[in-house]
Amino acid sequence: MIDFILNLKTRNETLFYYGLICLVLSGIFIILAKYTNTQVYNVNAWYKPFKFAFSTFLFAWAMAWYCYYLPNFNIRLFNWSVIILLGFEIVYIAFQASKGQLSHYNISTPVYAALFSMMAIAASLVTLYTAYIGLLFFTNSFPNLPNHYLWAIRFGIIIFVIFSFEGFAMGSRLSHSVGALNDNSNWFIVGWSKTVGDLRVSHFIGMHALQVLPIFSYYVLKNTKLTVALAVIYGLLALLTLIQALQGRPLIKTSNTQNEITNKM
Repeated sequence: MIDFILNLKTRNETLFYYGLICLVLSGIFIILAKYTNTQVYNVNAWYKPFKFAFSTFLFAWAMAWYCYYLPNFNIRLFNWSVIILLGFEIVYIAFQASKGQLSHYNISTPVYAALFSMMAIAASLVTLYTAYIGLLFFTNSFPNLPNHYLWAIRFGIIIFVIFSFEGFAMGSRLSHSVGALNDNSNWFIVGWSKTVGDLRVSHFIGMHALQVLPIFSYYVLKNTKLTVALAVIYGLLALLTLIQALQGRPLIKTSNTQNEITNKM
């Protein structure tokens, strides 16, 4: 792990430190969640900024590692695009959490509606930039990379991009739930609904293909066919959880699901 961290710092010092800052912020947010009772939609308000900060940390470090392989790539532009765009999201989400107010789906005032739209634009721009990087991994040659690892990066980016844009399904509904309004359950931090469909499940699974597929391919599978098979299974898992959510069904049903749904009506 120490070797990886030192290597990452050498590859991309800017995103290394940005990711580190996001990791520290995620730690601060989880501490605030433990010692404050502010809630939004029946969950601690600080869970959302924690999730976004930690997810940004993982994204920044993953892309810092992958972009190092790209020839003639303007890494400085990409770095600052990620820092500014995703940094804006984290700051606004944390600010709203401190007030116990919604950041996402909040169109209660023209200002909040504009800021919500700006977050959507910021996330879309980062996703499009990542899609462009994925294209570069297809159009360039990488003779020094194992073929299975290269395909893992390609598939990881493809699935990430698809299920990042799935966020529009939530934004258009102004809700991450299907069958209730922004339902949350006590699934620790993720808070996925146990009573209705939850679009965040497939969003989470798909976006983290960016880390899961290359790690498993490089360290465990070490085979191109197995990597492709894993990518297909992983993508199907994300797709099936999306279909399940759109049908209004939770990821895992509990024994009192029907009673809880009845109480919400």
